[in-house]
Amino acid sequence: MTHHTTSAHRSRRGPAWLAAALLLGVGALIASGVSRADDDDDDEHEHRDRAPQSAQMVSSPGYKLYQQECAGCHLAYPPGMLPPASWQRIMGSLDKHYGTNAALDAPTVRELSAWLATQAKTAPSRRTAEAPPQDRITRSAWFVHEHDEIGARVWQRPSIKSAANCMACHAQRADGQPNFSEHAVRIPKQ
Repeated sequence: MTHHTTSAHRSRRGPAWLAAALLLGVGALIASGVSRADDDDDDEHEHRDRAPQSAQMVSSPGYKLYQQECAGCHLAYPPGMLPPASWQRIMGSLDKHYGTNAALDAPTVRELSAWLATQAKTAPSRRTAEAPPQDRITRSAWFVHEHDEIGARVWQRPSIKSAANCMACHAQRADGQPNFSEHAVRIPKQ
């Protein structure tokens, strides 16, 4: 028995098949997270707020001093992560720097303080709208929001130790700073 398909039958089947395929495709895109119009953690904000430091900033004497004096003990956090007033308080209490004596000579403190304040002012964002409690980046509203899916036990893993250890989960860029892109996050299992 031969089955003949008429052109009328093909035209009825064609649009229905195409509509079903389109619905399945759109559903797959939504399920995979490609459509994120209502997600405030999207890449559009990511690139604006997490842009790498400018070449001008990195080549400045203040940056080199900041790397030399601060990165020897911890990540030299991007200055735009705190408002200028927070940096001023931090630099004014280096003898009690989060439980450690990190005191520097007065000329170095003045130079670093001025540089940090300038850099923090030139990188304003939703991050620095207000000073976080105790001037801790990890207590700021934006940090808590960005990491709200991370449970307290994750921060206690031996390879992470604390929320301040950005490099544990954020891969290192070529300039030595963490890559804060959500696509580069790798949370250690241990």
